[in-house]
Amino acid sequence: MGFELICEIEPSPRPDLKHVRHQIGVLSRVADAFLVPDNHRGQATVSSVAVAHEVEAMGGRTIACLNSRDRNLLGFRRDLLTAAAYGVDQFLFVAGDKPTAGGRTSDLTVRSMLDEVHGLPADPAFAGTAPFRAGVATGLRPLPAWKQAADFVFVQVSYSVDALLRWRETVRLDVPVYAGVMVLASAAMAARIAATIPDIEIPADLVERVAADRMAGVDAACAQILALRDTGAFDGVHLVPVARYREVAAQLESASRNPAS
Repeated sequence: MGFELICEIEPSPRPDLKHVRHQIGVLSRVADAFLVPDNHRGQATVSSVAVAHEVEAMGGRTIACLNSRDRNLLGFRRDLLTAAAYGVDQFLFVAGDKPTAGGRTSDLTVRSMLDEVHGLPADPAFAGTAPFRAGVATGLRPLPAWKQAADFVFVQVSYSVDALLRWRETVRLDVPVYAGVMVLASAAMAARIAATIPDIEIPADLVERVAADRMAGVDAACAQILALRDTGAFDGVHLVPVARYREVAAQLESASRNPAS
């Protein structure tokens, strides 16, 4: 399998999947698979498993994100049973964003979710179902042994190809590794990221370019994707296009048609 582009879609906070379908229709021209977030940014959204099923019905390949924050073990098993019934077989397990209301309800961790999935082949309730593939996310730091047991790894968003390469040189993995790339849509978005995710460093010159030109963030993200592809260090990219998915799809499609440009 070659270099994969996994596009994250914006889930719906309402019982309406029109926007989801539109994103899939636009991004399917360039995406190899789609990541469906789970209660994105701590706000309730349509089930990631249900949306993943909808996307696969449209012909897309999906990874459903499940967070440990909002689940106990019973709820997690419910989601796995639902996924098996729908034929959704790939997950990304994460801790979850800080909720907009209430607190954590979980007695789960990402590690215990991964352990649970690894034990399913011996569970009679899942006899005859396709095995699940479960991935984890990591920051640009040493990878603990239990995360190395995942089926794939998503690396935290970074605006630096060099920083991602330095991290990649520190780990030896026999599973796919996807670098995180996020479109910077505005200077205000940069300020929000700095306030909520201090681990993500955004170059000041990029913020200045984005403030002057709304397409600068798209240009930078697409250039970063192509640069990461050319390094050969990663199996693909996890792209967060935010609201710029139309522009990103158009630019990446153009790049694929004109690889020398």
